[in-house]
Amino acid sequence: MDKTLSDQVPWFVDFQDVWLAYNEALLKENHFAVEAIDLKVKKGEFIAIVGPSGCGKSTFMKLATGLRMPSMGKIRIDGKPVTGPVKITGMAFQAPSLLPWRTTVDNVLLPLEIVEPFRSNFKARRAEYVERARRLLQKVGLGGYEDKFPWQLSGGMQQRASICRALIHEPQMLLLDEPFGALDAFTREELWCILRDLWTEQQFNVILVTHDLRESVFLADTVYVMSKSPGRFVVKRDIDLARPRDLEMTYSKEFTDLVHDLRGHIGALRHVGAPAQ
Repeated sequence: MDKTLSDQVPWFVDFQDVWLAYNEALLKENHFAVEAIDLKVKKGEFIAIVGPSGCGKSTFMKLATGLRMPSMGKIRIDGKPVTGPVKITGMAFQAPSLLPWRTTVDNVLLPLEIVEPFRSNFKARRAEYVERARRLLQKVGLGGYEDKFPWQLSGGMQQRASICRALIHEPQMLLLDEPFGALDAFTREELWCILRDLWTEQQFNVILVTHDLRESVFLADTVYVMSKSPGRFVVKRDIDLARPRDLEMTYSKEFTDLVHDLRGHIGALRHVGAPAQ
């Protein structure tokens, strides 16, 4: 039997007709948070998801991490069915949520104290892990701040530490839910470049949920637009901008045309409520 294309390509993220209702009562009423999600992502690919508020972007993230199971459909990550929390992921959110009683380096080390196989040998290899955390913090410009507490750091510094914490256990996939949304424009662009450099070096998969269309076009290989709730992907845009990308590119016509195109689709969804074509 001939194999289909989807059988031949080693998709790292594979959503097959995924629907989610948040409880049994809503399921009986056919009231879904997301519906008919089909998504195939190659290993090492950086994707971004944009859409109007309340469209189901964060719900999609819960499905991708295994924190929610679909009501219908199948999800596979790295070739394995998702049946619970996916251990090969790291996550960062809009609020850094650093523990105020731990230093920056100790906050970054937290996943190694919790996630196996690191947890079992954390005490024996603590010095090695501390060195790993310090090197990562230096890469994001936090050299000299490793032993400071969160309240001694700016918002941008805290978010850098949060990204380091998400990456310290070298996950195969990084999930980012509005990670730069609370920062000023200059700091946000700085962190785009830091994330770009980390991804270029390590080539982990990234799923970025954002309201910032410039951010999505600057960082991603592919941008998906979600419809109003119940959320479904209605537009897919491949971002064929040369890499590595620098901030100067964001002023080019090619870049702004892509941003305007995405904005037009989201504006149509917000004001008309019908899927963009």
